[in-house]
Amino acid sequence: MTKLFDLTGKTALITGGNGGIGLAFATALADAGANISIWGTNEDKNKAALASLEAKGIKANARKVDVSNEAAVDDAFAEDINTFGQIDSVFANAGIGYGANQFTKLETDAYRKVMAVNVDGVFFTMRAACRHMTQRPGGGSLVAVASLAALEGAGFNEHYGASKGAVASMIRAISVEHARWGIRANTIAPGWIATDMTAGSQGSDKFNEKVISRVPIRRWGEPEDFAGVAVYLASDASSFHTGDTFVIDGGYSIF
Repeated sequence: MTKLFDLTGKTALITGGNGGIGLAFATALADAGANISIWGTNEDKNKAALASLEAKGIKANARKVDVSNEAAVDDAFAEDINTFGQIDSVFANAGIGYGANQFTKLETDAYRKVMAVNVDGVFFTMRAACRHMTQRPGGGSLVAVASLAALEGAGFNEHYGASKGAVASMIRAISVEHARWGIRANTIAPGWIATDMTAGSQGSDKFNEKVISRVPIRRWGEPEDFAGVAVYLASDASSFHTGDTFVIDGGYSIF
């Protein structure tokens, strides 16, 4: 059974991999034996994350990549192939929340910035991955990070919810079209997770009382809660699992 989750000799790419859920993905995959490439826009965080990964004895690199830039994505993916030979799994985790406001006051600039990273970034990343994986035997695993906002009404966050709903829909389409090449595509939808993006809410007594108290597991999620699903999706254990959305929210959405 242990061998089923062994990623030795595999390479995983994680966008937004220098912190939060992305770094938890990268760390878990490295612990399972995978080589790792992380993309992020903060070079200091990239450097720190790379050091922690290399300390595990695997091959790793970190690149400064703005996933909303088509050329930057294609160039970085090509560089990763040159570095590692091939990419076996891709976790499109890079995303932003920006300009949350009453819908009637939400500025178009905020909408476009969120869509550029959260939708265009996933599109460019997954398109590059599919081009690579359809040109070689063995297929691969594609994973995109959405949000409960894709499934529930995200008041004051219409642009963010729309972006994450688009990601889930895109991944389902990719899974159907590319299954013939052995490519699996799935979505992860996190609930309330303690990351930099939710830092403001974490310190709010009112938010913790009104929202987090409703989580059946009765706590904030932690990035490390995503370690197991990352290894599962990158491994042969998920070889027949595609087109799904993994809701990881401590039971919040069903309560």
